[in-house]
Amino acid sequence: MRPLQPGTGQSNGGVWITPEGLVAKRLLPGVTTARHHAYWERQALVAESGIVASTPGLRSPRYVAVQRDADGITVLSEYVEPAPVDAGRLADGLRRFADAQLEEPAWGARDVLRDRMATVEARGGWDVLWDHVSGTLLEHLRRLWVRRSAALAELDTLPRVPTHGDAHPGNLNGWDGDNVLALDWEQFGLGPAGFDLGYLLIALPTAAHHILPANPVVRRGAVLTAALTAASRAAWALDQPTPGDHLERLEQLGYVIEEASSQAL
Repeated sequence: MRPLQPGTGQSNGGVWITPEGLVAKRLLPGVTTARHHAYWERQALVAESGIVASTPGLRSPRYVAVQRDADGITVLSEYVEPAPVDAGRLADGLRRFADAQLEEPAWGARDVLRDRMATVEARGGWDVLWDHVSGTLLEHLRRLWVRRSAALAELDTLPRVPTHGDAHPGNLNGWDGDNVLALDWEQFGLGPAGFDLGYLLIALPTAAHHILPANPVVRRGAVLTAALTAASRAAWALDQPTPGDHLERLEQLGYVIEEASSQAL
């Protein structure tokens, strides 16, 4: 088999192209709590259940087989031909997916952002950011950090909708008609309205006019998700040998940080 990409994520043991042209993804044992965002079996359960095989807006590629053994699970699926990024079409697909009527499975992810913020707190919060940002952005970030519990509580009041959980262009890279073919459903579940749009906004900050919706409830979910996640990623990146562009993206989303902090009461 030919390696397609290295393993990323807590339970990803690698991805390959088989001689038959299928994608083989290896899942390794990890988190066993079914509601945790990193539950190691979730991608296999998505494949076996077919729960997102034909959902509107966003759906999985066709799964061919799920092979379980003593050391892990291999999921075989059809290869998805990457397509050029179109922010407007991706956002439309995510909005339609959020409107799908899905019964929440017992293994669907919950409280993804709350769990991640708890990890951020344990690692020292956003303190590392204070030496790298200034002016109004620094002011609004400090305010949002202080109000983070209120922001999470506000997200809890929003309607719960189907969420992919890691909606960035690398995972939203193919098309089935007008529906997005999405990969890596390891964090699938029901989450606050706007959650997936918030993740897409972080990945494509300059396309905000295509991504942020007019609906105030969905916009609020997207803004809070994007603000808390972008700041946390930037804080994490600044402690890495190669920080990447997370701080630059945070600065591009300054208006989102302001909107989130000014209303998180």
